[in-house]
Amino acid sequence: MRPFLSLLVVAALAAAAPVVSAQTAPAAYEAALASPVRTTEDRARDAARHAADALAFAEVKPGQKIGDMIIGGGYFTRLFSAAVGPQGHVTAWQPAEFIGFQASYGEALIAADALDNVDGVRSPIGAPEWPEGLDLIFTAQNYHDLHLKPFAADTAARVNAAVFKALKPGGLYVVIDHDAAAGAGPDAPDTLHRIDVDQVKREVEAAGFVLDGYSDLLARADDPRTANVFDPSIRGKTSQFMLRFRKPA
Repeated sequence: MRPFLSLLVVAALAAAAPVVSAQTAPAAYEAALASPVRTTEDRARDAARHAADALAFAEVKPGQKIGDMIIGGGYFTRLFSAAVGPQGHVTAWQPAEFIGFQASYGEALIAADALDNVDGVRSPIGAPEWPEGLDLIFTAQNYHDLHLKPFAADTAARVNAAVFKALKPGGLYVVIDHDAAAGAGPDAPDTLHRIDVDQVKREVEAAGFVLDGYSDLLARADDPRTANVFDPSIRGKTSQFMLRFRKPA
């Protein structure tokens, strides 16, 4: 390639490259990580979950309105509460079926609801209740649960449609989950509590979203992606994918 053409190509690539602003750089979240609303157990998990990097990937900013989808024990709910600050708001959704299955999920929702800028919401798994105009809906290690066999076959489609409706134009939908081997098939979520990343892409894009970003920050080459995530040999050490989708403006 001639030198001047090389310079044009480099310039074009530089112009197209995503820019990480000071607001979304991991260092911007130090105060949120240190917030008193977070527990000692939360802080002990931050390194493994790459907490600041996850916030940066989701482009979390003070004052945003965020939906935390299937909050589990509330780890990310508390982190979002701290990160968006008093001018922001978090809607923490825990499916009613989860609360019926395990009492601690109900307790986590009550604790989340007690935070000043958080509303805890319970509703059936196929009918999440979020306000509209949200900046971000985020789910970590739970998207595969939409495909568990006790739930209706169209649960994921219904939830993704609800996410699309709740987000403002340009809003983000971030999905982090346990990776299954390519082509693992539709039974992997129920048998392994994992899901093929390509299946997630197909389902979310079918709801009207466009893929906006991908990160392999949580990927682990030593995970064969074929064992149940609760297997002692792999628990806490699974390979996970991070996907960011955007609702068209």
